[in-house]
Amino acid sequence: MTSHAQAPTGLARRGRRLSDRETEQRMLQAAVAMVHRDGLTVSLDHISLEEVIRDADVSRSAVYRRWPYKDLFFSDLVKELARSATPTIVDDELALIRRIVAERLDWLGTPELRHGLVIELIRQLALFDFQALYGSARWRTYLALHATFQSLADGQLRDQIAEALAQSERDHRARVARAWEHLAGLFGYRLRPEPGATFETLATLLDATMRGLVIQALAEPELAAHQEQASPFGAATSDRWSLAALGIASTATAFLEPDPAIEWDDARLARVRQALSSLAFPG
Repeated sequence: MTSHAQAPTGLARRGRRLSDRETEQRMLQAAVAMVHRDGLTVSLDHISLEEVIRDADVSRSAVYRRWPYKDLFFSDLVKELARSATPTIVDDELALIRRIVAERLDWLGTPELRHGLVIELIRQLALFDFQALYGSARWRTYLALHATFQSLADGQLRDQIAEALAQSERDHRARVARAWEHLAGLFGYRLRPEPGATFETLATLLDATMRGLVIQALAEPELAAHQEQASPFGAATSDRWSLAALGIASTATAFLEPDPAIEWDDARLARVRQALSSLAFPG
């Protein structure tokens, strides 16, 4: 159990009076960190306002000036959680992509091996993303928010949380769509014309597949470890495939195809190798 017996008082720790805006930001940041650390319950009763004040390093008088009642603070806390509900793991994904490509640069030389490289990227990235979400406290907060906000008695607060969650979803989906469009372009792929879909459509379906598997695995942990030895979707080698990888790859290959208009000459190969070595997703 963590002891706070040696923690100095708020007055001893501060050399100046914080503005109301700074107090608000520190309080919300400290409380969000607690929820992501400990998880979210329906009532938030496990979050101590006094502990938040201590962790935020603000004065009690400033807090009660900003939030005269505890419930007002928790209403703002839930809205803050909703605004940042979907976790991002971009830096680690970029590092994994660079490593996979660096180990297989010669695969860019032929159509078959290029396709095999794309499939290998999907195989490893899908497992990586699944494991990151499956073990994420922030993801459990996301699930709890979606599962419980409709039960709030305050209709205005409920609507505000719904809009914050929706905006968070839209922002996340747009990031995923841009990343897939960027990678598809580098590897010479385009959306198949028959479905009439966009990269946002693809991102929506990929997210639904991943999230559904994570939710299932929370109740059935054996699904998280399940893998099949296989070489599906034109893979260059036989490897262990997770359920997430199978689901993501099946959706991606249903929507993407090599662009016949792209010529893979030496100049393009050089540009793609350079772009992949310093890969960054568009903002």
